[in-house]
Amino acid sequence: MAYFFTSESVSEGHPDKVADQISDALLDNFLVQDPNSKVACETLVTTGLTVLSGEVKSTAYVDVQNVARDVIRKIGYNKSEYQFDADSCGVISAIHEQSEDINQGVEQGKGMHHEQGAGDQGMMFGYATNETDNYMPLALDLSHRILIELAAIRREGKEMTYLRPDSKSQVTIEYDEDHKPIRIEAIVVSTQHDEFIIDEKNPEQAEKAMQEKIESDVVNILIPRVLAQIEERQQKLFGTEAYHINPTGKFVIGGPHGDTGLTGRKIIVDTYGGRGAHGGGAFSGKDPSKVDRSAAYATRHIAKNMVGAGVCEKILVQVSYAIGVAKPMGIFVDTYGSCKVDMKDSEIAKKVSDIFDMRPAALIDRLKLKNPIYQETAAYGHMGRTPQTKELTFKVGNDFKKVEVETFTWEKLDYIDQVKTAFKL
Repeated sequence: MAYFFTSESVSEGHPDKVADQISDALLDNFLVQDPNSKVACETLVTTGLTVLSGEVKSTAYVDVQNVARDVIRKIGYNKSEYQFDADSCGVISAIHEQSEDINQGVEQGKGMHHEQGAGDQGMMFGYATNETDNYMPLALDLSHRILIELAAIRREGKEMTYLRPDSKSQVTIEYDEDHKPIRIEAIVVSTQHDEFIIDEKNPEQAEKAMQEKIESDVVNILIPRVLAQIEERQQKLFGTEAYHINPTGKFVIGGPHGDTGLTGRKIIVDTYGGRGAHGGGAFSGKDPSKVDRSAAYATRHIAKNMVGAGVCEKILVQVSYAIGVAKPMGIFVDTYGSCKVDMKDSEIAKKVSDIFDMRPAALIDRLKLKNPIYQETAAYGHMGRTPQTKELTFKVGNDFKKVEVETFTWEKLDYIDQVKTAFKL
């Protein structure tokens, strides 16, 4: 029997994503000076105000107010009419020192076990599927792509010149009984915009005209640009979908002025759009000693290489930890009956634990997670992105420091040969 599945995404200008990006920018600026920094930064943004809080242990000095303002400016909140802009909003810092009780559990040679342990207890999940070339769930992948392209149009300033930074998307896909996508059922796009048509005598007519213009531009400008960038097998799913564009009507008031934003409130957008599972821990603002983040990346790395190697068509990988203890409590695997080798999932989990060292220090080293690579992860998903080598520039005091880093290392298909050997593929 056919069924429907839906995922959503939010733009870099969504208030929760503004908060995420600020938190990760702070983390990057600590790491570029001190790679062993321990950081847990939380951000709140609301009308005319940004509040920075959390715990830090580092030898670095970071001008956190300027970092926050630079992020806000880059996103596009640079006009006073938004009621939240980089130059005029207040920035309050309440960041303090990391607890020594926590620190001794995540530092090599300290604590009861001496080996670097997990920064907290909990379980983390990684997921991969072959329904897209980047091994991501299709509904989420399309939702991200819609908003990435919408932001590109906004920055180009040539078409849809009324766009403001805040937006959301949602894609519903119909699947057949074999869990293969049949078609796109519906697409929702809500985008903040200027009040570009004003008729004081007939405001309802003005709002209707704006609505019609935005809907026409989304269907005739945005969607064709998205279609041009996706796989042919995905393009074939389009043609019968329903569109719901700014379905509540006018969307002028948005961003942190419209809704308060907080770090870590978009964990499903950040991961798999509701596919697989989620352990509940947010990512942004956390250094890699926090396994909420680093182990979630490591399990995605495992899942992607397992599907890429042909072990299965899709897979969920879970790892769990006790705070301060290096060795995981356990590794769980679910291939959803899509396994291509003659093994039980429990046997696959054992081989996974043999191939991938999931102790925090090992996975941090394997994925190069002490580098300042995190601000880019904080919008349009932490998973499914393209690994790249980049040169980044950071302001350190009165000078500028350039560093070369590898981004999204957990997306590399660099363990396929080891997996194929282990599974005799």
